[in-house]
Amino acid sequence: MKPTLFVLAAGMGSRYGGLKQLDGLGPNGETIMDYSIFDAIRGGFGKIVFVIREIFEKDFREKIISKYENHIPVEVVFQDIHNLPEGFTCPEGREKPWGTNHAVLMGKDVIKEPFAVINADDFYGRDSFAVLGKVLTDMAGKQNDYCMVGYRVGNTLSESGSVARGVCKTNEEGYLTGVVERTAIERINGDIQFTDENGQQVILDENTPVSMNMWGFTPDYFDYSEAFFKKFLQENINNLKSEYFIPLMVNELITSGTARVKVLDTTSKWFGVTYADDRQGVVDKIQALVDAGEYPDKLF
Repeated sequence: MKPTLFVLAAGMGSRYGGLKQLDGLGPNGETIMDYSIFDAIRGGFGKIVFVIREIFEKDFREKIISKYENHIPVEVVFQDIHNLPEGFTCPEGREKPWGTNHAVLMGKDVIKEPFAVINADDFYGRDSFAVLGKVLTDMAGKQNDYCMVGYRVGNTLSESGSVARGVCKTNEEGYLTGVVERTAIERINGDIQFTDENGQQVILDENTPVSMNMWGFTPDYFDYSEAFFKKFLQENINNLKSEYFIPLMVNELITSGTARVKVLDTTSKWFGVTYADDRQGVVDKIQALVDAGEYPDKLF
């Protein structure tokens, strides 16, 4: 059974102005998402599921899904702030979506096989999909054994400014023991550093694994997510800014000993448009990969 790629695209249009993920950055106007789908197909994935906001459905089907239709089966699910478990009502005045793990929950009726979760607007690179596709294929029929792609922090920086990253801690066997969100990570005088909660400068090793929201789960993850979401809502429903993030759920599962998460190394370099100034750099990097033969000139 081939794994499924679950693409989080419900944040489209909220940052950066317009449908950010529709920005053509490849030599023939390809979007970052096009490269992810292309890499997923050659990495052994068998289906793509997009979670989007329903108001963008028509646009999304015309501009995006039509491209992939003859290459891989595609399904669409919707994230809506009113889509809550029975007994809960979205509070008056809430505009913000409920976060990435709420988006993941939207896939529970259409995904019955091991699946990867990615952001729509991050360039993850060929190797990461090859690594994840192989591990997920071997995860069929298993439970409580998940994985995530840990990027080497030196491969994820922006030239335009500092970045926030989930810095991963692992045990001797390479399983995740925790993810700590660190802000203002940048290269200063050759060293990668950030300022910790005590105002101290901390230097990170080039190869320290960081989370770029590229996860691998089996369908039992949906059951845990649903149960924990109810608990989350009981505590946070009236906080209009509260969000149910994937690392929150993952941390809960690993600290309770319910599940374990293997951190997979990749040589892929991550890039994305964090700042408007990053755009040209991304265009250049994609062109360089095309010139090097990593990607065809025209993807689909």
